[in-house]
Amino acid sequence: MSIVTDRIEKKITLRAPVSRVWRAVSDAREFGAWFGVKFDGPFVAGARMTGRITPTQADPEVAKLQEPHAGKAFDFTVDRMEPERLFSFRWHPFAVEPGVDYSKEPATLVVFELAEVEGGTLLTITESGFDRIPLERRAKAFAANEGGWEHQTKLIAKYLLRHEA
Repeated sequence: MSIVTDRIEKKITLRAPVSRVWRAVSDAREFGAWFGVKFDGPFVAGARMTGRITPTQADPEVAKLQEPHAGKAFDFTVDRMEPERLFSFRWHPFAVEPGVDYSKEPATLVVFELAEVEGGTLLTITESGFDRIPLERRAKAFAANEGGWEHQTKLIAKYLLRHEA
């Protein structure tokens, strides 16, 4: 068995139609509500998004974990938006150290892929490009995001259960 160090992949079947899941991942307000960020504007392909970390509205336990980071800057660049199929962005993973300029580092690519399946929507979240992250940060960033995406798959599921329409 080979160990993959360049990509994280999480899959979850959500009990919601593709159109509803699409809105939850591609609308900046909805994405921010479950993910835990308040953005300054709507998602648009090619746009640099800025926002602030705000604890998730989907789960009080995860919100407590996010609380120490509340108010910190959160930035990414929207890569692609293919309605009801694919949303992607580029960011600097685990860029949490105050005063560190991550802008010279390569970004990873995060892709949300949606597919209609029996009973709902299969959401596949993939983050790739870790092998280009500087060695001194790579393992920590990978481990943090591996756990982070595990939380996020649960958060979007909880969010959709509470916000069906």
